[in-house]
Amino acid sequence: MGRAFEFRKARKMKRWSAMAKNFTRIGKDIVIAVKEGGPDPDTNSRLRAVMQNAKSANMPKENIERAIKKASDKTTENFKEVLFEGYAPHGIAILIETATDNNNRTVANIRSCFNKYNGNLGTSGSVEFMFERSCNFRITAEGFDIEELELEFIDYGVEEVFEDQSEIFLYAPFENFGVIQKKLENYSIEILYSGFERVPKITKKVSGKQQEEVLRLIDKMEENDDVQNVYHAMDILK
Repeated sequence: MGRAFEFRKARKMKRWSAMAKNFTRIGKDIVIAVKEGGPDPDTNSRLRAVMQNAKSANMPKENIERAIKKASDKTTENFKEVLFEGYAPHGIAILIETATDNNNRTVANIRSCFNKYNGNLGTSGSVEFMFERSCNFRITAEGFDIEELELEFIDYGVEEVFEDQSEIFLYAPFENFGVIQKKLENYSIEILYSGFERVPKITKKVSGKQQEEVLRLIDKMEENDDVQNVYHAMDILK
C-alpha cells in the first residue's frame, strides 16, 4: 500500500484519540468553520464535518451550540489559523497548525518550544512544500465491500481505501473533500470522522534515541492549547 499508508496508519489512532479527549480544540475548529462559511451546517460543509467529529468524540450538544454562537462574538473576531514551519532535532521537518486569537503569544510559545527541545522555527514556506495536503473520511465497515466501495469512489478522487478494526478509511487530495463528503451523505453513509492532514513526500530515518528526542518536541507542542495538529517527516520506527 506504500509509504503514505504506513505513515497514516502509524499516527492515525494517536491523533484521533487526542482529539476525542480535547473538546477545546474541537470547539476551535467549530469557530473557524463558522467564520469561514457561516453558522448553517446545511450550507457549510466544513462546519458539518466538524460537528460530525464532535459527535464522534461524544462532545455534548450544548458545547457544540455554544461554540457556534461564540464564533459571532467580539471575543473571537481576531481568531485565525496560523501555520508554523520548522525543524525538530536531527533535521526532521515539522509543521504546526494553530488556531489563535493572540498571534504574538502563539509565536512566542512555539519559538520557546523549538528552542527548548533543540529545534528551529523556520520561515513561511521553508517546510510546507515538503508535505502534501489530503482529506480523509472514516466510516463503519459493516455492510460494505471494500473493493466495491473503492471502485465507486475512485471517480470522486479517492486514492486510497483500507480497512482497520471494523472501520474503513478513505483518503483523497485536499480539494476533493466537498464532493466526497456530499457523495457519502447522498448514499446515507454515516461519516464517523472526516478531516485534513499533511503527509510528508519524503520521510527521514533516525535512530531510536533520536526518535525519542523528536517525539518529546512534538508531544510538548501538542500540549499547547493553541496547537491543533502537528505533522512531521520522521520515519517512525516499529
